[in-house]
Amino acid sequence: MLQGDVPAMSDDAQRGERVTVGEIAARFLERCGVRAAFGVISIHNMPILDAFGRRASAAAAAARPAPIRFVPARSEPGAVNMADAYARVSGGIGVAVTSTGTAAGNACGAMVEALTAGTPVLHITGQIEVPYLDRDLGYIHEAPEQLEMLRAVSKAAYRVRSAETALGTLREAVRVALTAPRGPVSVEIPIDIQATEIALPSSFAPAEVPVALPAAAELDALAERLAHAKRPLLWLGGGARHAGEAARRLLDLGFGVVTSVQGRGIVPEDDPRSLGAFNLHEPVERFYGTCDAIVVVGSRLRSNETLKYRLGLPRPLYRVDADPQQQGRCYADELFVCGDSRAALAGLADRLGGRLHVDAAFAHDLAAARDAAEKLVAEGLGPYAALVAELQRAAGRDFVWVRDVTVSNSTWGNRALRIFGPRDGVHALGGGIGQGVQMAIGASLAAGERRTFCLVGDGGLQVNIGELATLVQERANVTVLLMNDRGYGVIRNIQDAQYGGRRYYVDLHTPDFAALAGSIGLPFRRVSDLARLGGALAETLAARGPALIELDMAAIGPFARAFSGPPVRKVEA
Repeated sequence: MLQGDVPAMSDDAQRGERVTVGEIAARFLERCGVRAAFGVISIHNMPILDAFGRRASAAAAAARPAPIRFVPARSEPGAVNMADAYARVSGGIGVAVTSTGTAAGNACGAMVEALTAGTPVLHITGQIEVPYLDRDLGYIHEAPEQLEMLRAVSKAAYRVRSAETALGTLREAVRVALTAPRGPVSVEIPIDIQATEIALPSSFAPAEVPVALPAAAELDALAERLAHAKRPLLWLGGGARHAGEAARRLLDLGFGVVTSVQGRGIVPEDDPRSLGAFNLHEPVERFYGTCDAIVVVGSRLRSNETLKYRLGLPRPLYRVDADPQQQGRCYADELFVCGDSRAALAGLADRLGGRLHVDAAFAHDLAAARDAAEKLVAEGLGPYAALVAELQRAAGRDFVWVRDVTVSNSTWGNRALRIFGPRDGVHALGGGIGQGVQMAIGASLAAGERRTFCLVGDGGLQVNIGELATLVQERANVTVLLMNDRGYGVIRNIQDAQYGGRRYYVDLHTPDFAALAGSIGLPFRRVSDLARLGGALAETLAARGPALIELDMAAIGPFARAFSGPPVRKVEA
C-alpha cells in the first residue's frame, strides 16, 4: 500500500470495457493512494486530465469525494513544487502533470529541487504524436532530446512506447520513485497514445516497493563498537524520516541526537535529548568534541550544514544509508551499514539493550550545548526573537512549517521555530528562491485540517507570484508570512560583506501587497509593530483558508547580526 496506507479505490468498471490510456493513468494513480495531483492543462495532456475530470464529476454526482483532486497551477514549476511538498508531508508519491516541450522544460528547475531533496514525484509530461516524434519537423511543443533533458533532472525518465505498455511503465516509474534513495521520475506519454483505447487491464495494483534490509553481520559489527561508547550521538537526515520510533529506542538507551534541516522533527524538537537542527553552531561543535561516537543515518552531510565538510564531527564516525554510494562521501566513515534506516536503527536497539553505560554527565552537557546555541541564534535576531516566540505560541505543536529561501529562514526558520513531527517541515533544500508558496499549497492539501505556515521574502514571492491565485482558488489552509525588506536582503548582505558594499541589482520594485491581495480575494494584514503580530495570527487561525501577513521589516528594524550566506570555514594557508 502506498500514500500513507490510504485504502485503494474500488473499480466499478465492467471487465471487457475499453478505456483510454488517460483513463488507465487516472485509475492507476488512484490505486497508488494519490488524492491530489497538480499541473497545467494543455493540448498535449488533455486525455489524462479529461479522465481526472470525468472521474471527479462521476464521484460528485454520487455524492462521493473526488478520487483525485486536480489543482490547476499557474506554472509548471509551481505544479512540481506543489507535488514535491505534497509527497514530503504525506509520505507517498506526489504527481505533477505538464505539457511537452517548453512546459516540460519549465518544470526542470522544480525537478532539481525534488531530486536534491530525494522526493518521490511522478512527473507525467505529454509528448507529440508518435509519427512525428524525434524527426526534427518543427512540430509545435516538440523539444529536441526532451527525454535526455528529463533524465538530467530526474532519478529516472521513461517514454511510453505503446498504449499496451503504458500501465507497466507507470508501475515501474512509481516503484523507482518510492525506492530508497527516493527521487522524482519523469514519464513521457505521447498525445496519441494517451487517447488510444485498449481493453481494461485486469489489475491496477502498484508494484511492490523493495526495502533494503541491512546485513545482520554489519549490524553486529556496529553494535559491538557502539557498546563501548560513553557519549554516543545520532545524526538523523531526511532518509530517516520514517525511523522515529527506532531512533527513540536508542535515545532511551542513552544516545543523544542532532538532525539535519531535512531530518527535523524525527524526534520532537522539545525532547531534552535532542540538539534539534542546531548542528553547526560553535557550542554544538565544542560538544561534538566530547562525544566518542556518531552514527550518521540517512543524511548526505550537505555543505551548508557542515561548513563545507569542515565541521568537526565526532570520531569514530559510522554511517547508515540505503544508498551504497554514500559510503565515504563528504566524510570518511569507519564503518558503513547499507540498508533501510528504520530497520538498521531497530536492529541496533535490539543488540544494544543493556550493554550501554553512558557517561552520567552526557545528557546535561547536550542540553547545555543546545541552550547555548539557541541563545546565540536569539541574540542575532534582535527584534525578530519576539516574532519567533509569538509564532511558536500561536502555532502550537500541530502545524506544518514551509519555508522559502530568505534571510529570515536562514537566521531562524530552519532551526529556531520548533517542529514536532518528521513530516512537519518543508523547505527549498536546493537553495532555489521562489518555491515557498507553491510548496505550501501542496503541503496544505496533504496536511488536511492542520494549519500550514509559509515563510517567504518579497523577492522570492515575486518569482512566482501568480501562485497566490492558486492559493486562493484552492482555499488552502495556509498563513503566508511575508518578510518584506524590499529587495534581495541576503544578496545585499553578501555584497556588503564581500564586495565592498557595492550593491547592484538587489533593489526591487515592490508591489503594494495589500492591493494585490485585495484584487484576488486573499485576506491580508500588514504588521509594522511586532506587538500586533499576535492579533494578526489569531485572525488567520480563526477562519479556515488562506491569509497573507506582511511584516514590514523597514519599520520593525534590522537583525542584530547580518546574515551574509551560509557559514564557511577557511582553509588554513
